[in-house]
Amino acid sequence: MLAEPHRRTMLDLLRERDRSVSELVEGLGLSQPGVSRHLRVLREAQLVDVRVDGQRRIYSLQARPLSALDVWIAPYRRFWVDRLDALERHLNEHATKKGGK
Repeated sequence: MLAEPHRRTMLDLLRERDRSVSELVEGLGLSQPGVSRHLRVLREAQLVDVRVDGQRRIYSLQARPLSALDVWIAPYRRFWVDRLDALERHLNEHATKKGGK
């Protein structure tokens, strides 16, 4: 579900502020039916909430389900940190060797 790039972009837009469907259509460059299909998936996953404002539907981010994902990912972060630290050391060594020539 979150592997789909448009849905991640929607969540990024909603992280900034609540938005109407038309704002999401404009921000994503998708058709209104396409945006609505993605929003339905995000609503079913309880990642967004919707409220009616006159004739507009306003969507907001619901971050609580993401906290469960964060808890699940936490043990894996050390692998990323270790690899990023190794990359940094490698780049620093390479820069030192290149600068010494």
